[in-house]
Amino acid sequence: MPSLIINEIYRTISGEGSSAGRTCTIVRLTGCNLRCTWCDTAYAYNEGRGMTVDEVLAEVQRLDGKLVLVTGGEPLAQDATPELLERLCDAGCEVFVETNGSLDIGGLDRRVVRCVDIKCPGSGQGDSLRRSNLDCLRATDEIKFILADRVDYEFARELIESGDLSSCRTIFMTPASGLLEASELAGWILADNLNVRLGLQIHKYIWPEAERGV
Repeated sequence: MPSLIINEIYRTISGEGSSAGRTCTIVRLTGCNLRCTWCDTAYAYNEGRGMTVDEVLAEVQRLDGKLVLVTGGEPLAQDATPELLERLCDAGCEVFVETNGSLDIGGLDRRVVRCVDIKCPGSGQGDSLRRSNLDCLRATDEIKFILADRVDYEFARELIESGDLSSCRTIFMTPASGLLEASELAGWILADNLNVRLGLQIHKYIWPEAERGV
């Protein structure tokens, strides 16, 4: 039976993306191939326990998970993740996967909403994007840029204006917590009339002191 290393599974309010504000079940996998400077889930780099796909499904069902967000770390770094996503879809779940864009997303179940977090220079991982992923974006997919400063904004704007992201459903720009004010980012978006959505991590407003499990 395929196995995974799971950092945590819990019920919460989704904090970002098109699912923001909805109740959801988070399945956070252990391990990441990148080391972003502003990472807020570094505890998922190594902490976790082995679970089979069946055990993960059972825990999601116990939590009455209908909307499931599979994240990390970097979930696609584990070989069994595509099977987990497929099995969650087969179980009737609405499934989102958050990925950093450095690993191949092409083979994932078409029912899954792929949320690709394209890394900007301020993350220290600005050259990590697997460009072939842009060629297989679908209307159901989402792009997210986490921005630390104006340099990051210009990086994201240039990629957006290139047209390479035009096939995905929604593009989010999110200010990196503690590094860029939402009001400043909103001003830049307005000035350039960008067709993007300002993304705020609402779980950090609901539970500002929490370091994990939200």
